[in-house]
Amino acid sequence: MKKFLVIGNPIQHSLSPKLHNYWFKKKKINAIYDKKEISEKDINSIISDIKNEKISGINVTVPFKKKVIPFMDKLSPEANESQSVNTIYFQDGSLIGHNTDISGFELSIKYLKYNVKNKTVFILGAGGVVSSIILALKKMGATKIILSNRTKSKAEDLKNKFNELKIIDWGETPNFDMIINATSIGLKNEDGIKLDYSLIEPNKFFYDVIYNPKETIFLKRAKLFGNRAENGKMMFIYQAHQAFTVWHELMPEIDQEVINLLDK
Repeated sequence: MKKFLVIGNPIQHSLSPKLHNYWFKKKKINAIYDKKEISEKDINSIISDIKNEKISGINVTVPFKKKVIPFMDKLSPEANESQSVNTIYFQDGSLIGHNTDISGFELSIKYLKYNVKNKTVFILGAGGVVSSIILALKKMGATKIILSNRTKSKAEDLKNKFNELKIIDWGETPNFDMIINATSIGLKNEDGIKLDYSLIEPNKFFYDVIYNPKETIFLKRAKLFGNRAENGKMMFIYQAHQAFTVWHELMPEIDQEVINLLDK
């Protein structure tokens, strides 16, 4: 039986096993998918398990999407451009780091029928997924991208890669059409996002990369002030769909049953 894994810290929130094991059953694949909380010192032994074929594939979540890169033999074009890896597999003697977050985010926004073209987008966070989101936003035609992070130096690092970014201090509230929470704030239903909602006109689009819990305080507040609020469930499903397809050369279904599965 093949074994697949998602690694991260924290990892309890991840619904990857639920989704992949559902698809295994549907496709009659003899495999199991699990989740494992690790620390940075554990990366090397996990990588060894792939090379020794104890594990057939790995998904990577917070905070290891950049930290696994030095362990890869090759990066896919998407992983290289974003410098972020969320999918790992072993092929022809090489360990490949791939990125399905770029397409996952783009497809989720299209599914939600929001047109990013000519919009101003404000991103909160500067972690591993943010470069993927920026690349997708640029591809979709966003005019202006503003970014704020609790540790400003990390935001400045992203500006070195994407010089069109405008960096502002944490707690500032600029004008925007769409705002994306790409931090881990909200995973434990904590309230650490500093926004002055009174400065934000209604009917803006609030998007949270977090999908579990399905409504963070960030999204609840957005609704209270008359804005559209969407979580990251569809991004999660689409990135998983791409990873599954890479690993198994089979395309699983994304239907209402799959979408409802994650709400149970």
